[in-house]
Amino acid sequence: MTTVMYGTELANKMRSDLKEEVKVLSQKNIQPGLAVIIVGDDYASKTYVRIKRNAAEKIGIYSKVVEFPDDINEETLLDKINEFNEDENIHGILVQLPLPPQIDERKILETIKPEKDVDGFHPINVGRLSNNQPGFIPCTPLGIEKMLGYYEVEVTGKHAVIVGRSNIVGKPIGQILLNNDATVTYCHSKTKNLKEITKQADLLIIAVGQANTITANMIKEGAVIVDVGNTYLESGKVVGDVAFDEVKEKASFITPVPKGVGPMTITMLLYNTVLSAKARITEDQ
Repeated sequence: MTTVMYGTELANKMRSDLKEEVKVLSQKNIQPGLAVIIVGDDYASKTYVRIKRNAAEKIGIYSKVVEFPDDINEETLLDKINEFNEDENIHGILVQLPLPPQIDERKILETIKPEKDVDGFHPINVGRLSNNQPGFIPCTPLGIEKMLGYYEVEVTGKHAVIVGRSNIVGKPIGQILLNNDATVTYCHSKTKNLKEITKQADLLIIAVGQANTITANMIKEGAVIVDVGNTYLESGKVVGDVAFDEVKEKASFITPVPKGVGPMTITMLLYNTVLSAKARITEDQ
């Protein structure tokens, strides 16, 4: 029987626990603070930021959102980041991507202090993950790791196939699994004979943003399927990268879209922000 792994279930539990941690921090005169910078008028980006802000405030995290127009110059954006870097009331800094073409995305992300980089994109945090050292991990991959643990999916010694090699999801989740003793194979747009590789996977994670990329004939019986895709159809329905109904019949575990990985992404942002605030206590001792 297939187990559907609902991220909403774990996300709600973790947010409840985080709310209690925030209360404990408040007794020590610390309120976790999250600064979010958004550039431009993109509807999807504004929606994501609003959801993140509401989620933060519900558990007691102080949230500050700064909006800039599309034609902002790089220096102004860097100045704002440095302002938040020095603000003791801000424990996490997030710059909503994508950025307009006149802005060097790499420079922006590298300017955020690693200890406030709750998105886990700074090269220092990327390096720490690669070396299996403590540091901030990108939110979606971290959420996937937490979900696999919650549903007691064993990864040690398993063959994990990652379809998608982005810095946000594909590369870091592969590194997390490697750190947990899985054998990891990466696939991408230039991979030949994708089906032959995905059929070898004990654990298949796909994050390419193309509806129904993975069908039942591309997986082996009993595989664990994690779908990170998110595509809006003309009908308004949201679907993932996996043909859920048919793949579910062969998988042992599978995440749905929506209510799968998505809720965990924002929860991990809150988790990282609280983690950063707790680190402040250690610094002050």
